[in-house]
Amino acid sequence: MAHKDTSKGKTASSSEKVIEAYLVQQCKQRGALCIKLLADLFNGLPDRMCLFKNANVVFVELKSTGMKPRKLQIHVHNAIKKLGFEVIVIDTKEGVDELIRKHYE
Repeated sequence: MAHKDTSKGKTASSSEKVIEAYLVQQCKQRGALCIKLLADLFNGLPDRMCLFKNANVVFVELKSTGMKPRKLQIHVHNAIKKLGFEVIVIDTKEGVDELIRKHYE
């Protein structure tokens, strides 16, 4: 469930770490693998590779709420997409919920 700022009716911002932990938890609860990709030798690589049932693979770039990928990240994301893989950027817990709904409903 997303954090809500009830005074304004808007979603409160979350750090990348909070959103990443939520993604890992949601995947684990459903038996999906959420593998951390270490970009030590490959700059711009997305943060996580999620392996869902029926061989669905999604690369996930996680950002703090409101933040956008850097130029190099966008370039690498586009290269991965050209190979036929899904790459998404998530900056809210709602974004995680949408990803889970897409692959589990």
